[in-house]
Amino acid sequence: MPKRMSESNPNEEENVDRAGARAEEEEGDAALRKPPSPGARLWERVRSSLLKPKLDPQTLQSKDWQRTVIAMNGIEVKLSMKFTGREFSLKRMPSRKQSGVFGVKINVVTKRERSKVPLIVRQCVEEIERRGMEEVGIYRVSGVATDIQALKAAFDSNNKDVSVMMREMDVNAIAGTLKLYFRELPEPLFTDELYPNFAGGIALSDSVAKESCMLNLLLSLPEPNLVTFLFVLDHLKRVAENESFNKMSLHNLATVFGPTLLRPSEKDSKISSSSQPISMNDSWSLEVMAQVQVLLYFLQLDSIPTPDSKRQSLLFSTEV
Repeated sequence: MPKRMSESNPNEEENVDRAGARAEEEEGDAALRKPPSPGARLWERVRSSLLKPKLDPQTLQSKDWQRTVIAMNGIEVKLSMKFTGREFSLKRMPSRKQSGVFGVKINVVTKRERSKVPLIVRQCVEEIERRGMEEVGIYRVSGVATDIQALKAAFDSNNKDVSVMMREMDVNAIAGTLKLYFRELPEPLFTDELYPNFAGGIALSDSVAKESCMLNLLLSLPEPNLVTFLFVLDHLKRVAENESFNKMSLHNLATVFGPTLLRPSEKDSKISSSSQPISMNDSWSLEVMAQVQVLLYFLQLDSIPTPDSKRQSLLFSTEV
């Protein structure tokens, strides 16, 4: 009697197929994996030499520039590093070029341009709304620094080709230019004078009193500041409407723009009313939280009610 052929086990065949597929995937991954480029290896050496060690501000703030040279494969990278305190690096600095727009008071720019909203704000917003509303992380992802500086120089020199430049640049660089403009204003959009009041108003527990306080303060802003803020506010709300694409919620936008629009000029600003002593880091955190909450409050309002006496002025002013 002939021997009956053994029947194959379906489970065994499935396991073999899976093993084979897994082996092919691993071979494919191995083929795709490339050794790090010389630039990547050099950057890793930079990180290990300078960035990984913990730097103590107390020991570095009084020192001069620290210089080092990192060499690899015939390439030398010369690096200079110096500690700069947070309060100085974020301090608003007045412009040395009053004919430009960066670092120049907003009322000076709008008067010169005969506009209600600075041209740089309008152009950046228009370009972002044209092609950046669905860009993931818009306003959060940093643009290329050289592109931002090129746009800054173009706006400061009143370059008529700036709109052409913007169309050729990554939209994140345009977003970065807009943030830089507000960050370099010699006085925040919410003004140094009213800033402590905004910080105090947002801390009120009574919702009715808070709304009355915040709206009255907002309408107390100088007209160029107010109209520009309302223009930006409407834009940020439109950005948040595309959150499903760009991942930028109202809270995310408030986190990005709050300190940019509200951070006061004075480096020693304090908003805490607590009688207990707090550390510098805690004070800084409380201040930033207040700045974020103020902007978030206005972003969450359906509309900004204005008295009849001012409504006509604002309606006219927003025709930019």
